[in-house]
Amino acid sequence: MYLTPEEEKMEAGEYGAAVQKSMEIIIALGEIYSAERLVNITSAQIAGVSYKTIGDAGLEFLEDMSKDARVIVPSTLNPAGVDLDRRDLGFSKEFTERQLKIIEAYRKMDITTTCTCTPYLVGNVPVKGDHVAWSESSAVAYVNSVIGAKTNREGGPGALSAAICGKTAEYGFHLDENRKANLIVEVEDEIKGADYGAIGYLVGKAVGDGVPYFKFKNRSSIDDLKSLGAALASSGAVALYHVEHLTPEYKEALPGLDISDLEQISISRADINETREKLSTSSKKPDLICLGCPHSSIEEIKQIAEKLAGKLLKNQLWVCTSISVKAAADRMGYTEIIEKAGGKLVCDTCMVVAPIEELGFEVIGVDSAKAANYVPSMCRLDVVFDDLENLLKSSILERKS
Repeated sequence: MYLTPEEEKMEAGEYGAAVQKSMEIIIALGEIYSAERLVNITSAQIAGVSYKTIGDAGLEFLEDMSKDARVIVPSTLNPAGVDLDRRDLGFSKEFTERQLKIIEAYRKMDITTTCTCTPYLVGNVPVKGDHVAWSESSAVAYVNSVIGAKTNREGGPGALSAAICGKTAEYGFHLDENRKANLIVEVEDEIKGADYGAIGYLVGKAVGDGVPYFKFKNRSSIDDLKSLGAALASSGAVALYHVEHLTPEYKEALPGLDISDLEQISISRADINETREKLSTSSKKPDLICLGCPHSSIEEIKQIAEKLAGKLLKNQLWVCTSISVKAAADRMGYTEIIEKAGGKLVCDTCMVVAPIEELGFEVIGVDSAKAANYVPSMCRLDVVFDDLENLLKSSILERKS
């Protein structure tokens, strides 16, 4: 791999031990994937944040790095295992204290501690063609596909190293030739809501780490694409997809390819409904509804507030989002409406990386195929997967007078 004179100095330790260690990680990854050089990045999004997933070993590593490591590009964090501000969710004092130590280590490295899987909603927004180093799977799918920036699906240490050095190895989706489609997906009917997650789950299993090209009957919203990418990345390892007439690189996804040589699949309403049914592991009514995987946008919170206005819930509701989006929801009055109905806006965390298995719940209601895929294995709890409207309707106790 070719290194510039400046990069050689970084590898040699002339900029300190943290930069040297980070360069060694970046170079090792580049050599594994036969990269010819490094490229400069404009931002990073770093996983390895929840104490539930990284434990004491991860905490020790981060505290050691924080002694002299500092990031040199705008960088944000993946969700933590708790809401960093509220203490009424039931998580243990020991877990919370260790989680806060992890956040403090990242803060010392000048990483913005917004703790969200939707960094593109809180200011970490590259432009088309930018090289970035992002590591949360749904965020990777979004930034590659919807924004048109370039990243591989980085691991937490790889993304942190890239943020410290401002560089990553040029391989995989950093190269234009690897961003073309290898599967065409035609959806036969118009779709909405949880259909996007079901389709993503179905196609992710079929394509693995490939690049699907979707032909939809209807135009999709930003939130629809967020749900689609999250499901693609969780059932498979999809880091990039294209949507005809919508995503920024769809015109470049197929030219130069013999379409007849590409695998093509068609998805019917029956396929979608069957997948939706499979994603539920229980027929019981959920005792906790968790929305916001990936984290809810202000438009999604608005929809929830509109459906709950003047009503009461008979079980618990968490709407997971970032602290930045919650601030907007507070100002718009949505938070007050949701909390009057008995729900909670929960920041910084989500049902996947929080230790909700310790809180006594048995069945979690979700409108996210990613959550439906991960909660049974990571939290050992059953899930009910359905549209937002149906989940809330089944949970409403009465209309307030």
